[in-house]
Amino acid sequence: MSFFERLKYTADGLIPAIVQEQSTGRVLMMAWMNRASLETTLATGKTHFWSRSRQKFWMKGESSGHVQVVKDVAFDCDGDTLLIQVEQTGAACHEGYKSCFFRSVTEGAGERVTEAQLQTPGEIYGKPGNA
Repeated sequence: MSFFERLKYTADGLIPAIVQEQSTGRVLMMAWMNRASLETTLATGKTHFWSRSRQKFWMKGESSGHVQVVKDVAFDCDGDTLLIQVEQTGAACHEGYKSCFFRSVTEGAGERVTEAQLQTPGEIYGKPGNA
């Protein structure tokens, strides 16, 4: 049995993928994969995902140039989550931060930004205000 058959996808055929920077252990993002995006990720060595909002297959960095080179792909004991370790170029977050997890919750249900923004979305995508 290949590992593909051991994975547990949602009813929509998706599985969550946590992306972690291999060199630092920092969690960069979470995105959804289907079997085709996982197969393409393994074949190319660059992360590919399925966008639920756009109903579209996409490669991380296809418009920004901030690609993720895959170093390791693992799956959890239940087979329902992937952990992908990468070498990240530039910002992983479409808002220009190294990680999508750049905000922490504060007392009273507030929030605070926990890291510096590397670029504005306009700098990333070449269009002001286009995230």
